[in-house]
Amino acid sequence: MTSQAAPGTPARIGPSSSPRKHHWWRWALVSVAALVAVAVAAVALFIKLQSVPPPLALPTARADAPSGPLGGTWDAGPGSVAGFRVRETALGFSNDVVGRTHAVTGTIVISGEQATRASFRIGLATVTVDGKTQPQFAASLDTRAHPVASFTLTHPVTLAPGFASGATIRITATGQLTMRGNSHLVTATISCRRDGPGLQVAGSFPVAFSGWGIKEPAGFGPVGSLADHGLAEFRVVLHRATHRSAAA
Repeated sequence: MTSQAAPGTPARIGPSSSPRKHHWWRWALVSVAALVAVAVAAVALFIKLQSVPPPLALPTARADAPSGPLGGTWDAGPGSVAGFRVRETALGFSNDVVGRTHAVTGTIVISGEQATRASFRIGLATVTVDGKTQPQFAASLDTRAHPVASFTLTHPVTLAPGFASGATIRITATGQLTMRGNSHLVTATISCRRDGPGLQVAGSFPVAFSGWGIKEPAGFGPVGSLADHGLAEFRVVLHRATHRSAAA
């Protein structure tokens, strides 16, 4: 015999969801949000606190008075450095990725008031970022097949009259940059001065990666990226060439 509820008696409803279950989901969502916030803060802090070398420039120390003739052939020597600077962005925060190498060789020929020839080679396989080699950048630059970049001056550059007597001058120089099997003209903005028996030259020029077939390195993930262009930088210390005939 089936029992029936008396008229006016509320019908019994099945068990309701436990308040503890709602609380568990709430705490889970809060925990995930907190972890995301911590991750974003950690990325921002990491990017902002990364040690970023300043742009390559002439030394801040006062140069010595020029000595010896200006005309002749000058070789790159110890203290020369070259590299790149690329903007990195992650989760809306930005900073520069900077690579450096001391594998810089080359010469400048000066005749009268002109730099008539110049040619330099940079060892890309030795580039480091924050003092460490970076395989992803080596892959992007394809240093295994193309370990060297070169710059060759295409037109003579006139030097201001005061340069011979020790003035710091600023010039532009156009040359052929060869890198990763591709060659294009680039124009560098350069500061230069004499320092005792030597010369100091520092400058930079922009590089659009597509022209050299350079792709963004793998490993930056969906939340990080590099700009599709960068800045090539250099500071070259030059000494008068020996065992070589010099131009007057």
